[in-house]
Amino acid sequence: MLTRLCVSGFKNLVEVDVRFGPFTCVAGGNAVGKSNLFDAIMFLAACADRPILEAAMEVRDRLGRSSDIRALFHATVVGRHEIITFAADMIVPPVGQDDLGQPAHASITFLRYELDLRYVGAAGTSVRAGLQVLREQLTYIPLKDAARNLPFPHSLAWRRSVVHGRRASPFISTKNPGQNATILLHQEGQRGRAREFRAATLPRTVLSTVNAAENPTALLARREMQSWQQLQLEPTALRASDSFAAPVVMGSDGSHLAATLYNLSRLQEENQAAVGEDVYLRISDRLSQLVEDVRSVAVERDDTRELLTVHVTLRDGTTHPARSLSDGTLRFLALAVLEANPRVTGLLCFEEPENGIHPQRITAMLQLLRDLAVDAKRATDRDNPLRQVIINTHSPTVVALVPRSSVLFADATIAVSNGGVSSRVFFQPLERTWRAQIDTMALAVQRGAVIGFLSPIRAGDWDSQSSWADVEDPPVIMSKDVRQYVLQLEFPGEKRSKE
Repeated sequence: MLTRLCVSGFKNLVEVDVRFGPFTCVAGGNAVGKSNLFDAIMFLAACADRPILEAAMEVRDRLGRSSDIRALFHATVVGRHEIITFAADMIVPPVGQDDLGQPAHASITFLRYELDLRYVGAAGTSVRAGLQVLREQLTYIPLKDAARNLPFPHSLAWRRSVVHGRRASPFISTKNPGQNATILLHQEGQRGRAREFRAATLPRTVLSTVNAAENPTALLARREMQSWQQLQLEPTALRASDSFAAPVVMGSDGSHLAATLYNLSRLQEENQAAVGEDVYLRISDRLSQLVEDVRSVAVERDDTRELLTVHVTLRDGTTHPARSLSDGTLRFLALAVLEANPRVTGLLCFEEPENGIHPQRITAMLQLLRDLAVDAKRATDRDNPLRQVIINTHSPTVVALVPRSSVLFADATIAVSNGGVSSRVFFQPLERTWRAQIDTMALAVQRGAVIGFLSPIRAGDWDSQSSWADVEDPPVIMSKDVRQYVLQLEFPGEKRSKE
């Protein structure tokens, strides 16, 4: 679980410090930098899994093309920054396995990972431009500081179920940070010397090389970051049938939906009691919240062709394969399968969940996404896995329907510094929410700005000197949900019988 992310120098993210809870909604207009936050998270996750240059080349530009790595660095009128810095606080799983299947147990589960990278330009015609590690650290957050570093509402039982252990030294540290830095990988449970790596020659992060035998906690930090994914559910992938040999874990694009659901239906509880029908029933109930005519969902097994295909049966008795379902229905179905799978943990990023969903059904989509996230009011278990959801949106309806405390507003501003004039994004919470209470010096979103976002059609016609309480019928076109949201901003905690 990613609880805090600090980024500077990455695209238009400069001195960004964002806190996350189990569910977060990042709202803002087009092209302000909401997706850049996702890109930063995914780049950091990729650096824990593969070479740094390969991870950088996977970051997409606004047109969906592979990005030039120079474009990852913040641009000003006088050039680009040379350094990107990351810091991520995370709760990691207590147990796991390395790539060879060796078990690992974390000595402490609340960690902070830091990574500084520098752009290295091409020399001549034979040396490729790349990224150089300047600093890499993996340290721990003491248990006594856990409550302060988990400021979102949660129960003591939940915190104790996810944060435990102790440590007295770092797992990864850096000697002489900078161009001549040396990265030290400290062994756990052994008194041998730390392994040293010359940072300038590293093609990948040290974290991406750890194993269970010598570095179990670092390995579990790596596993946590590898579990961060951005869902980009593609209709073609969702509609496809699967072979019997297909992976039973759904891809971030929705591939292997049929195999995943079929495997879930065959899973058994520890007491060997079959739960297959319960899984199908659970998925069917979820889908019926979006499509009222749904009676059942199942996976058809074709032994002749060795294929698995998702089928949906309607109340009139007709059965439809996945290839005939709408894009919105398929995306909702994929999320329902994720929610029903206790093995899915980590962070899920999802852009514009309202796409392809009828406005009257957006509530069902958002409720499903919130149910995907861990319930921080009770201890984690099989029915409450440590799962986190971050969405972004420019939809006023979505903002009006999610909890106020989960909303972060993204906006772009022009900043002047020693590096020149540049466009930057900043993220603001609403007033009187837990994020606003962390740093009383930070600017929270004012009510007027929220109204402007929620009422984009005629917001310009509104007299900024007036108050919502002064008029019987506000001259702004908005839905019932948005109107109620604005009234709650004006009168927090009060029940309003009048729309």
